[in-house]
Amino acid sequence: MADIIRLLPDHVANQIAAGEVVQRPSSVVKELMENAIDAGATEIQLIIKDGGKTLIQVVDNGKGMSGTDARLSFERHATSKIQKAEDLFNLNTKGFRGEALASIAAIAHVEMLTKTEEDDIGTKIKIEGSKIVTQEVVVAPKGTSMLVKNLFFNIPARRNFLKSDQVEYRHIADEFHRIALAHPRVAFNFYNNGSDVFQLPGNDFRKRIVHIFGRKTDEKLVPVEEETQVVKISGYIQKPEFAKKSRGEQFFFANNRFIKSPYLHHAILGAFEGLIRPGTHPGYFLSLEVDPGTIDINIHPTKTEVKFDDEHTLYAMLKSTVKHSLGQFNVVPALDFEQDQNLDTPYSYKNKTVDIPQVVVDSSFNPFETAQPVKSNTNGGNYKKPKVDGWENLYVGLETSADSGASHLEFESEVVNSSIFDNEKEAVDHSTTTFQMRKKYIITTIKSGMVVINQSRAHQRVLYENFLKNITIKEAVSQQLLFPLTLSFSTSEISILREIKENLCTVGFVFGEISDDGVEISGVPVLVVESEVQMIMEQLISDFQQEVPGDSFSQSDMLAKTLAKTLSVKTGETLDEFSQVKLVNDLFACKETTLSPFNKKVYITVTENDIERKFI
Repeated sequence: MADIIRLLPDHVANQIAAGEVVQRPSSVVKELMENAIDAGATEIQLIIKDGGKTLIQVVDNGKGMSGTDARLSFERHATSKIQKAEDLFNLNTKGFRGEALASIAAIAHVEMLTKTEEDDIGTKIKIEGSKIVTQEVVVAPKGTSMLVKNLFFNIPARRNFLKSDQVEYRHIADEFHRIALAHPRVAFNFYNNGSDVFQLPGNDFRKRIVHIFGRKTDEKLVPVEEETQVVKISGYIQKPEFAKKSRGEQFFFANNRFIKSPYLHHAILGAFEGLIRPGTHPGYFLSLEVDPGTIDINIHPTKTEVKFDDEHTLYAMLKSTVKHSLGQFNVVPALDFEQDQNLDTPYSYKNKTVDIPQVVVDSSFNPFETAQPVKSNTNGGNYKKPKVDGWENLYVGLETSADSGASHLEFESEVVNSSIFDNEKEAVDHSTTTFQMRKKYIITTIKSGMVVINQSRAHQRVLYENFLKNITIKEAVSQQLLFPLTLSFSTSEISILREIKENLCTVGFVFGEISDDGVEISGVPVLVVESEVQMIMEQLISDFQQEVPGDSFSQSDMLAKTLAKTLSVKTGETLDEFSQVKLVNDLFACKETTLSPFNKKVYITVTENDIERKFI
């Protein structure tokens, strides 16, 4: 029998490795920027075009590479980060696998320009699909410039699976935020399609957070600081009142590396228990410094999933530290009602010395000195009211007019109905019999039996088709606000709102000025209450971040679904008879009556035969 096992060629092995390392353009951005950090750069530029599909360029002022190192860096498992297996348990660099550049070069056109401080000239290398095209000596500044063009040019299937430019840009922006937050002392510049996105100078952690997420973020932050033998915790958490439904501002950093940890996230939620609404997530920017030997980051090529030696101790410390910060800065209300807060010593004054108060005496003060009398008026107290002639004529004819007008007075009696429909009461067929059961279901009769309708899902279907119709024909009705609302969002959230602004306007929203950290809303749809606008916008942003639709139809569909879900009548709300009948009639007037916008069953039918079988 012939031998069948063979070694794969290098270019095939590189493409297989690229499937794990390079999943999308944001993966290339992450690997190249982390290499720049490891090179000791103090200033890094990121330039992308068309969501990273056409161009990704990372320029740094790090230590650079010699000609030999530049050529060797594109080989598989070639790295300067580790030398032996024991180094895996004492990692202080971002990369260590030696697969990133080889994987990127296997599926893109790559140009490297690099030079060390000691060399007089630099090296330029061009690679296309793992094949070195040219290597030449050029004049270059100190540092390295990596240029990646035409990603997945030799793997059309992978390129077809990429999302739209806006979606890929959003993923790149997320990776940029993570690296920029992990290294606040490094200056970053970000350019997208020729426009300036971020200019971040090297600064402290708090200012870096404010530069990325907007000026209004500064007032939301609460400092966190704790140092033990196991871990050093530092960073900031956001105040409970700023918790959101979306999970866009949750950042954990372990030894200056962004990580994802649902276990530690649960510790933060435990510290905020009772302070935030269910279903919302607090924002936090926390840095954990642990012994490199107690953390394993060699689990996944993305290096965002890690394992700690003693996660239970870390969980308890993180939870107690966040609770302590919430109490220390008076974010949590005190439970001791007899305690006088005026007698509490602030933390900032705890170690200050007490100064003896200085007593100032007014030597000219005489308690027995008689005060000067105060004159009450200029006439010496002999003031008299002037006499008004003809005052009796003011009351002539009041008796007859009061008696004649009182019989025609009418007072408006205010009747409050819990109705979800404001008009068209005459169009409702009141011959239909309805009944609300457990504030969740509406039961109505039909010829063959009865129908049990889920009121929330039915209202979602009605609102969904109405919103979708308004978006299509662009004839939505808007109600103007007396005082415009100003809502604050992060830079990434503002970019999403700019993207879906046109569809929001077709639904009934009217926007004013949209800045980098806030948006002004001067009009809302008729069904939207002013107090719900913030919640609706946060839900919209959350849905778009998770689903990331590409084309305009997907955006319109998701917008209609989100608004229908947010504005629909909820389980537990009592509906009057008119609302029940109107909801039933509107449901069966829809194009699709059996399923909600989220493909959930809206109603079930119980026939007369089904009822008779129960009595057999």
